[in-house]
Amino acid sequence: MFAVLKTGGKQYKVQAGDVLRVEKLAADAGEKIQFNEILMLGGDDMVVGAPLVEDAAVQAEVVDQIKGEKLIHFVKRRRKHSSKRTKGHRQQLTLIKVTDILASGAGKSGVRAAIGAGSVAAAPAAAKPAKKAAKAEAPAAAGDDLTAITGVGPAAAKKLVEAGITTFAQLAAVDVDAVDVKVKPEWVEQAKELAK
Repeated sequence: MFAVLKTGGKQYKVQAGDVLRVEKLAADAGEKIQFNEILMLGGDDMVVGAPLVEDAAVQAEVVDQIKGEKLIHFVKRRRKHSSKRTKGHRQQLTLIKVTDILASGAGKSGVRAAIGAGSVAAAPAAAKPAKKAAKAEAPAAAGDDLTAITGVGPAAAKKLVEAGITTFAQLAAVDVDAVDVKVKPEWVEQAKELAK
């Protein structure tokens, strides 16, 4: 049985026992990983995905993190005196050994999914806006929408909430000179009208 998997923008045809060099993955040597983007399964029953085969996976063990061969890029421009440049590059690679091909049951295997090295930094950043949205909704659920008052923007409303003023009635009862937060007299007048 063989499978065609996709990782690092490339496709690989693999069988159990194959050793591959793939784009760098966020995994240590000896760790077991699973590739969930399977494009095709072959063997007795050929299954072609549209675009992926459902619930199929390829499990592999990370052998080592290595660097590829050095690639030299040499540029020389004709008829330009001393216009030449040499650049070298060694690609970061992960050496893996394919251990198993799963035609079904990939979600229940309990093996960590293979993630590229560039995707690791993006994952925690995606979780931060969700926390901000939850914080922004919490004060609105506790009281009135203070941004309905002319001149009170999101930043001013946040400062009012931090000072303990969450409703129009509380803002209407505030003494402008006594409170620590900057409150304009026009806001107090509008809050009195809105509190009715």
